[in-house]
Amino acid sequence: MDPQPPQVELGPLQLAWLGDAVWELHHRLQRCRRPGRSQTLHQQVVQVVRADAQASCLECLDGLLSETEQDLVRRGRNRAGRGPRRDNAAAYGQATGFETLLGWLFLHDPARLAELLDHLREHDP
Repeated sequence: MDPQPPQVELGPLQLAWLGDAVWELHHRLQRCRRPGRSQTLHQQVVQVVRADAQASCLECLDGLLSETEQDLVRRGRNRAGRGPRRDNAAAYGQATGFETLLGWLFLHDPARLAELLDHLREHDP
């Protein structure tokens, strides 16, 4: 995959939508080399792509993000809305901010994306 930045700047929710796919694909790629039933692998991925798990990942990146990256997270968090009723609204906002960051990095700085994903993998294998 060689992502090309769009000609028009995407908004925070569009970036979050893309970042959600990036995050899920990252975890699917980690698990596809492991033996197991597809249903079991899917359930493992679902556990780490949930809003509360993504919010925890964002906390793990605390202190590592540049001002620009923090601003992307803030923009995504502020546009998140409440999320599903059963979810914690604060965690949903943090997760949307995390996804916004991942989406932007996927398009504009894949090397930095890989660096942050490696950091997360090292701190939560």
